[in-house]
Amino acid sequence: MPHRARPAALALGLAPVLAFAVSGCGADVSPEAGEGSGARASSGGHYPVTVENCGEKLTFEKAPRRVVTNDVGITEIMFALGLEDHMAGYVMPDDKGDLTKVPWKDGYRKTTWLSKERINKELVLDARADLVFAGWNYGFSEGDGFTPQTLRHVGIDSYLLSESCRNGQGKARGVMPPLDALYTDLRNLGKVFDVEDRAETLVARFRDQVAQAQAKAPKGADRPRVFLYDSGEDKPLTSGAYAGPHDIITKAGGDHVMKDLKDSWTTVGWETVVARDPEVIVINDYGDTTAEQKRRFLTSYKPLANVSAVKNDRIFTLDYVDLVESPRNPAAIGSLAAYLGGLGS
Repeated sequence: MPHRARPAALALGLAPVLAFAVSGCGADVSPEAGEGSGARASSGGHYPVTVENCGEKLTFEKAPRRVVTNDVGITEIMFALGLEDHMAGYVMPDDKGDLTKVPWKDGYRKTTWLSKERINKELVLDARADLVFAGWNYGFSEGDGFTPQTLRHVGIDSYLLSESCRNGQGKARGVMPPLDALYTDLRNLGKVFDVEDRAETLVARFRDQVAQAQAKAPKGADRPRVFLYDSGEDKPLTSGAYAGPHDIITKAGGDHVMKDLKDSWTTVGWETVVARDPEVIVINDYGDTTAEQKRRFLTSYKPLANVSAVKNDRIFTLDYVDLVESPRNPAAIGSLAAYLGGLGS
């Protein structure tokens, strides 16, 4: 079990966002870079290793062997690194689309789907987990009594999704640009599981994909204003500067209208959306409300009638896993860049 040092001060400044592009629907990882039988056995010179996670130092004496992951993006980070053999299983609802056609479908085939309900302490104890990979509002919640601290009390440690790191402003989340969060987690886990070459291969490939998408994306005055709509009718849930959609929108050639919100996923008022007049709305497709139902709401909601995106029917849909931190973020940038680039033609 890793040892946690006292939390370090969390850096709040935005580092320059790493270049990040997309082609196809995800990384095509070669066997030596992303598939295979998991990390090498704990070898003499590698361990112990220490990584920084959400401002805390974690030291591992050996690679965890029974990891439980929560949610689709987190689970696919492990699969992209070829770490199925280090997993006890994953937890996620069954509204995450067709998992048989994703780049890491073999990971789902090889790994146990532990539950379609909320992750909890009893479940991870039954799975004999030695590490839980989840995040704040990605499984961890004081309201549910499921936190890294409660797990520590029963001998299970946690790795927090970097997108979900709290930044010291109440429960606001985000301490780095969203793509930096993805690269940070890939590199940290590469070090923890002794697969650093795989991690670097993925990061390099993702950055190249994003660069390719950016080269074709709208620039300057041609960048359309874009709003991310997750859910909600009284008040919309959307993305601030620290959730995945911020980098997906901006790298795809859009101007993110909520870029001033120093949080990840948060609510705003409809009056703010109207005032910022997005020219494109991106729908987050998941849950019991379908993307088409969300579209119908947006196009029939009277306060939005004069918003440019609604008037011109410029509404684009991405899947949930495209928009939360995941190895599918590069493909999402490419898809959105192609859509935005075609608006002026």
